Amino acid sequence: MHAAVIVFPGSNCDRDLAVAFERAGARVSMVWHKDTSMPEGVDIIGVPGGFSYGDYLRCGAIAANSPICRAVVAHADRGGYVLGVCNGFQILTETGILPGALLRNAGLKYVCKPVDLHVTTDQSAFIQGYTAGSTITVPIAHHDGNYFADEATLDRLQAEDRVAFTYARNPNGSARDIAGILSKNRRVLGMMPHPERMAEPLHGGSDGAAMFAGLVQQLADA
Repeated sequence: MHAAVIVFPGSNCDRDLAVAFERAGARVSMVWHKDTSMPEGVDIIGVPGGFSYGDYLRCGAIAANSPICRAVVAHADRGGYVLGVCNGFQILTETGILPGALLRNAGLKYVCKPVDLHVTTDQSAFIQGYTAGSTITVPIAHHDGNYFADEATLDRLQAEDRVAFTYARNPNGSARDIAGILSKNRRVLGMMPHPERMAEPLHGGSDGAAMFAGLVQQLADA
Protein backbone atom coordinates (compact mmCIF):
# COMPACT_ATOMS: atom_id res chain seq x y z
CA MET A 1 0.00 0.00 0.00
CA HIS A 2 1.27 3.46 -0.92
CA ALA A 3 0.53 6.29 1.53
CA ALA A 4 1.19 9.98 0.94
CA VAL A 5 1.66 12.22 3.98
CA ILE A 6 1.20 15.96 3.44
CA VAL A 7 3.72 18.37 4.98
CA PHE A 8 2.56 21.91 5.77
CA PRO A 9 4.54 24.68 7.47
CA GLY A 10 3.75 24.05 11.12
CA SER A 11 3.00 20.33 10.81
CA ASN A 12 4.45 18.52 13.82
CA CYS A 13 3.03 15.02 13.39
CA ASP A 14 3.87 14.34 9.75
CA ARG A 15 6.83 12.10 10.57
CA ASP A 16 4.86 10.31 13.32
CA LEU A 17 2.12 9.55 10.79
CA ALA A 18 4.65 8.35 8.22
CA VAL A 19 6.34 6.06 10.75
CA ALA A 20 2.97 4.58 11.81
CA PHE A 21 2.15 3.77 8.17
CA GLU A 22 5.63 2.33 7.59
CA ARG A 23 5.51 0.14 10.68
CA ALA A 24 2.24 -1.29 9.37
CA GLY A 25 3.93 -2.17 6.07
CA ALA A 26 3.01 0.74 3.81
CA ARG A 27 5.34 2.60 1.47
CA VAL A 28 5.25 6.31 2.30
CA SER A 29 5.86 9.44 0.22
CA MET A 30 6.14 12.83 1.91
CA VAL A 31 4.33 15.49 -0.15
CA TRP A 32 5.07 19.22 0.20
CA HIS A 33 2.13 21.60 0.52
CA LYS A 34 3.12 23.55 -2.61
CA ASP A 35 3.02 20.45 -4.81
CA THR A 36 0.01 20.26 -7.08
CA SER A 37 -0.33 16.51 -7.53
CA MET A 38 0.10 13.25 -5.68
CA PRO A 39 2.78 10.66 -6.44
CA GLU A 40 1.65 7.94 -8.82
CA GLY A 41 -0.21 5.04 -7.29
CA VAL A 42 -1.16 6.60 -3.97
CA ASP A 43 -3.81 4.58 -2.13
CA ILE A 44 -4.30 6.78 0.92
CA ILE A 45 -3.45 10.35 1.89
CA GLY A 46 -2.57 11.22 5.47
CA VAL A 47 -3.23 14.81 6.55
CA PRO A 48 -1.26 15.17 9.80
CA GLY A 49 -1.69 17.06 13.02
CA GLY A 50 0.18 20.18 14.01
CA PHE A 51 -0.43 23.86 13.55
CA SER A 52 -0.45 24.37 9.80
CA TYR A 53 0.46 27.96 8.99
CA GLY A 54 0.57 28.64 12.74
CA ASP A 55 -3.24 28.30 12.92
CA TYR A 56 -3.46 31.92 11.80
CA LEU A 57 -6.87 33.07 10.57
CA ARG A 58 -8.58 29.82 11.66
CA CYS A 59 -7.29 26.30 12.28
CA GLY A 60 -6.79 24.56 8.95
CA ALA A 61 -8.27 27.40 6.90
CA ILE A 62 -5.06 28.49 5.16
CA ALA A 63 -3.88 24.92 4.63
CA ALA A 64 -7.21 24.04 3.04
CA ASN A 65 -6.43 26.57 0.31
CA SER A 66 -2.88 25.36 -0.34
CA PRO A 67 -2.12 23.88 -3.81
CA ILE A 68 -1.87 20.28 -2.59
CA CYS A 69 -5.33 20.34 -1.02
CA ARG A 70 -6.90 20.53 -4.46
CA ALA A 71 -5.26 17.17 -5.13
CA VAL A 72 -6.50 15.87 -1.76
CA VAL A 73 -10.08 16.86 -2.64
CA ALA A 74 -9.74 15.30 -6.09
CA HIS A 75 -8.42 12.06 -4.55
CA ALA A 76 -11.36 11.93 -2.14
CA ASP A 77 -13.84 12.72 -4.93
CA ARG A 78 -12.46 9.75 -6.91
CA GLY A 79 -13.16 7.48 -3.96
CA GLY A 80 -9.61 7.47 -2.59
CA TYR A 81 -8.87 6.99 1.09
CA VAL A 82 -7.93 9.96 3.29
CA LEU A 83 -7.03 10.07 6.99
CA GLY A 84 -7.03 13.46 8.72
CA VAL A 85 -5.76 13.62 12.31
CA CYS A 86 -6.26 16.63 14.61
CA ASN A 87 -5.24 19.62 12.44
CA GLY A 88 -5.78 17.24 9.53
CA PHE A 89 -9.40 16.78 10.64
CA GLN A 90 -9.78 20.55 10.78
CA ILE A 91 -8.39 20.80 7.25
CA LEU A 92 -10.81 18.16 5.97
CA THR A 93 -13.77 20.14 7.33
CA GLU A 94 -12.36 23.38 5.90
CA THR A 95 -12.10 21.81 2.43
CA GLY A 96 -15.66 20.49 2.70
CA ILE A 97 -14.56 16.85 2.40
CA LEU A 98 -16.16 16.24 5.80
CA PRO A 99 -19.09 18.13 7.35
CA GLY A 100 -19.03 20.30 10.44
CA ALA A 101 -16.33 22.41 12.06
CA LEU A 102 -13.88 22.25 14.95
CA LEU A 103 -14.38 25.05 17.47
CA ARG A 104 -12.40 26.26 20.48
CA ASN A 105 -12.44 23.73 23.33
CA ALA A 106 -15.31 24.32 25.72
CA GLY A 107 -12.86 25.04 28.54
CA LEU A 108 -10.96 27.50 26.32
CA LYS A 109 -7.71 25.68 27.11
CA TYR A 110 -5.29 23.48 25.21
CA VAL A 111 -5.78 19.84 26.25
CA CYS A 112 -3.05 17.22 25.94
CA LYS A 113 -3.57 13.80 27.55
CA PRO A 114 -4.53 10.19 26.79
CA VAL A 115 -8.28 9.67 26.46
CA ASP A 116 -10.55 6.65 26.18
CA LEU A 117 -12.53 6.31 22.96
CA HIS A 118 -15.52 4.14 22.22
CA VAL A 119 -15.34 2.43 18.83
CA THR A 120 -18.85 3.01 17.53
CA THR A 121 -18.75 1.23 14.16
CA ASP A 122 -16.67 -1.36 12.34
CA GLN A 123 -18.03 -0.55 8.89
CA SER A 124 -14.90 1.06 7.45
CA ALA A 125 -11.42 0.00 6.44
CA PHE A 126 -10.12 2.39 9.09
CA ILE A 127 -11.79 0.39 11.86
CA GLN A 128 -10.93 -3.15 10.75
CA GLY A 129 -8.37 -3.46 13.54
CA TYR A 130 -11.01 -2.85 16.20
CA THR A 131 -14.31 -4.28 17.36
CA ALA A 132 -17.41 -2.10 17.48
CA GLY A 133 -18.32 -1.47 21.10
CA SER A 134 -14.75 -1.74 22.35
CA THR A 135 -12.76 1.02 24.07
CA ILE A 136 -9.27 2.15 23.07
CA THR A 137 -6.86 4.69 24.53
CA VAL A 138 -5.09 7.29 22.39
CA PRO A 139 -3.82 10.81 23.15
CA ILE A 140 -5.35 14.15 22.25
CA ALA A 141 -3.44 17.42 21.82
CA HIS A 142 -5.60 20.32 20.66
CA HIS A 143 -6.98 23.73 21.45
CA ASP A 144 -9.78 23.66 18.86
CA GLY A 145 -11.18 20.14 18.99
CA ASN A 146 -14.79 20.88 19.85
CA TYR A 147 -16.69 19.21 16.99
CA PHE A 148 -19.74 21.19 15.92
CA ALA A 149 -22.45 20.60 13.32
CA ASP A 150 -26.12 21.51 13.13
CA GLU A 151 -28.65 19.06 14.55
CA ALA A 152 -29.69 17.78 11.13
CA THR A 153 -26.08 16.95 10.24
CA LEU A 154 -25.50 15.25 13.59
CA ASP A 155 -28.68 13.21 13.15
CA ARG A 156 -27.57 12.21 9.65
CA LEU A 157 -24.08 11.17 10.79
CA GLN A 158 -25.57 8.93 13.45
CA ALA A 159 -28.33 7.55 11.24
CA GLU A 160 -25.79 6.66 8.55
CA ASP A 161 -23.44 5.06 11.11
CA ARG A 162 -20.71 7.57 10.25
CA VAL A 163 -19.56 8.38 13.78
CA ALA A 164 -16.35 6.36 14.06
CA PHE A 165 -15.30 7.20 17.62
CA THR A 166 -16.82 8.94 20.63
CA TYR A 167 -15.14 10.16 23.81
CA ALA A 168 -15.81 8.12 26.93
CA ARG A 169 -15.39 11.38 28.90
CA ASN A 170 -15.79 14.42 26.69
CA PRO A 171 -12.65 16.61 27.03
CA ASN A 172 -13.57 19.49 24.74
CA GLY A 173 -17.35 19.91 24.47
CA SER A 174 -17.73 18.07 21.15
CA ALA A 175 -21.34 17.61 20.08
CA ARG A 176 -22.64 14.18 21.08
CA ASP A 177 -19.13 13.28 22.32
CA ILE A 178 -17.92 12.88 18.73
CA ALA A 179 -14.18 12.24 18.34
CA GLY A 180 -14.10 11.10 14.71
CA ILE A 181 -16.39 10.88 11.68
CA LEU A 182 -16.47 9.14 8.31
CA SER A 183 -17.41 10.38 4.86
CA LYS A 184 -20.56 9.01 3.25
CA ASN A 185 -18.56 6.42 1.26
CA ARG A 186 -16.64 5.56 4.49
CA ARG A 187 -13.26 6.14 2.81
CA VAL A 188 -12.39 9.38 4.59
CA LEU A 189 -11.85 9.50 8.35
CA GLY A 190 -11.31 12.67 10.34
CA MET A 191 -10.48 12.35 14.03
CA MET A 192 -9.08 14.66 16.72
CA PRO A 193 -7.20 12.01 18.78
CA HIS A 194 -3.78 10.88 17.54
CA PRO A 195 -3.55 7.12 16.79
CA GLU A 196 -0.04 7.63 15.40
CA ARG A 197 1.10 8.76 18.85
CA MET A 198 0.02 5.45 20.38
CA ALA A 199 1.33 3.11 17.72
CA GLU A 200 4.12 1.25 19.54
CA PRO A 201 4.77 0.16 23.15
CA LEU A 202 7.44 2.82 23.72
CA HIS A 203 4.69 5.40 23.31
CA GLY A 204 3.04 4.01 26.43
CA GLY A 205 0.51 1.95 24.50
CA SER A 206 -0.19 0.56 21.05
CA ASP A 207 -3.95 0.90 20.58
CA GLY A 208 -3.36 3.21 17.62
CA ALA A 209 -1.26 0.62 15.78
CA ALA A 210 -4.32 -1.52 15.10
CA MET A 211 -5.80 1.21 12.92
CA PHE A 212 -2.80 1.31 10.60
CA ALA A 213 -2.31 -2.47 10.55
CA GLY A 214 -5.97 -3.12 9.79
CA LEU A 215 -6.08 -0.39 7.16
CA VAL A 216 -2.95 -1.61 5.35
CA GLN A 217 -4.22 -5.19 5.40
CA GLN A 218 -7.67 -4.20 4.13
CA LEU A 219 -6.33 -2.13 1.25
CA ALA A 220 -3.64 -4.68 0.37
CA ASP A 221 -6.34 -7.35 0.05
CA ALA A 222 -8.63 -5.13 -2.03
